[in-house]
Amino acid sequence: MLLHDDRLFPADPVTRGIARRLYATIRDLPIISPHGHTDPRWFAEDQPFSDPATLLVKPDHYIFRMLYSQGVRLEQLGIPRKDGAPVEADPRAIWTLFASHWHLFRGTPTRLWLEHALSNVFGINERLSPDNADRLYDKIAEKLEQPELRPRALFEQFKIEAISTTEGALDDLKWHDMIKASGWSGKVVTAYRPDSVVDPEFEGFATNLDQFGALTGEDAHSWTGYLAAHRQRRDYFRQRGATSSDHGHATARTANLSKADAEALFAKVVAGSVSAEEADLFRGQMLTEMAKMSLDDGLVLQIHPGSSRNHNAFLFEHFGRDMGADIPRQTDYVTALKPLLDAVGNEPDLTVIAFTLDETSYSRELAPLAGHYPALKLGPGWWFLDAPEAMLRFRELTTETAGFYNTVGFNDDTRAYLSIPARHDVARRCDCTYLAKLVAEHRLDEDEAAEVAHDLAYRLAKEAYRL
Repeated sequence: MLLHDDRLFPADPVTRGIARRLYATIRDLPIISPHGHTDPRWFAEDQPFSDPATLLVKPDHYIFRMLYSQGVRLEQLGIPRKDGAPVEADPRAIWTLFASHWHLFRGTPTRLWLEHALSNVFGINERLSPDNADRLYDKIAEKLEQPELRPRALFEQFKIEAISTTEGALDDLKWHDMIKASGWSGKVVTAYRPDSVVDPEFEGFATNLDQFGALTGEDAHSWTGYLAAHRQRRDYFRQRGATSSDHGHATARTANLSKADAEALFAKVVAGSVSAEEADLFRGQMLTEMAKMSLDDGLVLQIHPGSSRNHNAFLFEHFGRDMGADIPRQTDYVTALKPLLDAVGNEPDLTVIAFTLDETSYSRELAPLAGHYPALKLGPGWWFLDAPEAMLRFRELTTETAGFYNTVGFNDDTRAYLSIPARHDVARRCDCTYLAKLVAEHRLDEDEAAEVAHDLAYRLAKEAYRL
C-alpha cells in the first residue's frame, strides 16, 4: 500500500501540474469540521482508544454495511444487539475478520480514508491482508497506548481548528460541559438535532415529548409550550457552542401553516392519531418554525433529507437505528422548499444549508435555488456522495448556476475520527482537480483558482457555520 502523491489528480500532465500547485497552497490549512458525529466523550475524557477494531471498524457504518452485504453478521463485528444477546467481544477477532474482507473495499472511498489513516497516523504502508492482520493489529494497539494518539493530541495533530458534534434535543450535553471545564483549548461544539421530538414517526415519540416537557418546564403538549421548549433547548445548546441545528427528515418538505392550523395538527400529533401524510406535514412545518427561530438566535439551519432510513426492518428490529441500512431516495426541492423560502428565503442574515442524496437534483433544482435565494446555501456531497467521482460531479453540476460562493466548502459528516483528515484531503484534492481543469481550459486564472481552493478548503465552511 502506497499513498501516491498524485492520487486523485488528473492523468493529463499539464492539468496535473496545475492541480499539484493549487494543492500545495492548501494541503496544510487547518480543518474546519462543522458537522459530524464524533463522540464528545472522547474529547472530554481524553482516554486512549481501546483497540484497533473499536476505533476503526465498529463505529464506521461505511465498513460494516459493506461487510454485511457479503454475508458478515453484525454480531461478528461486535455490534450490540437490542436484546442484549451475545456478540463477538474479541477485538482481534473482529479485526482479523475485517482484514479477510479488505478486498471488498477496492475502488471505494472507504479504502482511501482508511489507508490514509494507517499511513499517516500509524506509519503503516503495506496493504492490509489476512497474512499481516495480526502484526498490524499489534502495531496499531501499541501506538494507541502512546500519549500522542489520545483524542486531544490527535485533534491537534490533525490541525482541527473547530469540530461540531451532533446531539439530540434531550441530551444533557455533559461531555461538552466537561470539555469546557477542563480548560483545554480545542474548539468542540455541539449541534441541535431535534428529530426525536419533531418526527411523530420516530420511535418512542410520545415518551420523548414527555421528557422534552419535563426537561424544559414547558407544556410540550401545547403548541405554544412546545415551541417555547425548542427555543429553550436551542439556547441551552448555543451556550455550549452550537452554531447550527440539523434535521434528518425523509423529505425536504416544508410548510407554513396558520397558527390555528398548526395548533390543530399538533393536537393530532400529541394524540398519536396522525397519518403518514400528516406526520410529513408536521415535519415540514417544523422546518419552517426552526428557520424562523434561526432569525432570532442565529443558528444555521441544516436540512439533510433524501434518505430512506433504517430500510432493513430486520436490522432495525434487532440492532436499532443507523446500522448502515440507509438508502438514498429521489427528493423534490423546488416545490418542497417553497413554503420555507416564501417565509424566510429573502433574509440575508439567515443561512439554510440544503443537502441531498439525489444528485440528479443538483443542476435541475438545488443549484438554481441556491443561486437565487439569499438565505439558501448548497451543502457538499455527503454520505453516498462523498466519493471522489461524486465530488467532481458536484462541482460540474452546481458551479454553472450557484458558483462557488453559494456553497459551503466541505464537511466530513463522520463518526470515524481518524477518517476526518483523510476526507478533507480527498475533498481538497478533488477541488484542485476541478479548478485545474478550469485553468487549463483558460476559464479561470491560476491566482483566482488558488483563492477559490483556499475558500473551499477553509473560509467558506468557517463563515457559513459561524465558526
